[in-house]
Amino acid sequence: MNGTLEWTVRVELSEDDGTTMAEAVLDTGTAKLTGQGIARCSPQDSDVPTIGDEVAASRAMHDVAGQLMSVADRAIGRSGAGRTDGRVEPPYAWSDATA
Repeated sequence: MNGTLEWTVRVELSEDDGTTMAEAVLDTGTAKLTGQGIARCSPQDSDVPTIGDEVAASRAMHDVAGQLMSVADRAIGRSGAGRTDGRVEPPYAWSDATA
């Protein structure tokens, strides 16, 4: 590929009574993936909204990342370059030279 692409991620957060919900949307220009995340404040912990935001947002983005990897895995398979046994071991395409 020659050129530059720009993808955007939008994260919306809402909080209600110690529970923070997040929705992350990845827009590639040709497709959109949506992930969900939730964080709950433990009753014995102080309510620190920033922490709930960070946890819920990271979970939503992790959800989107998993979906994006599944899309890529299917594309790799369709191109004939995937593993024949269908397994994909984390961290995906990286190899461990010490193994």
